[in-house]
Amino acid sequence: MPYPKNIDLPVNIRGILPDHAQEIFRSAFNSAWREYELASKRRDDESQEELSFRVAWAAVKSKYEKRGGRWMSKN
Repeated sequence: MPYPKNIDLPVNIRGILPDHAQEIFRSAFNSAWREYELASKRRDDESQEELSFRVAWAAVKSKYEKRGGRWMSKN
């Protein structure tokens, strides 16, 4: 299920990611959700939700890294 706003993200995501990282996560998740709607576009038995979460985390990790238990911008 796509997330219209950051406040709609799961509580565990909102609790650990800074606002900008939440934006990245939400945007990537929603894009992947649309892209991989059809099972034929996914590999193996991976669900649309699992794949969308994986894509979203990869997007966050491209701009943020975990330092001392906190997610910080790589800049």
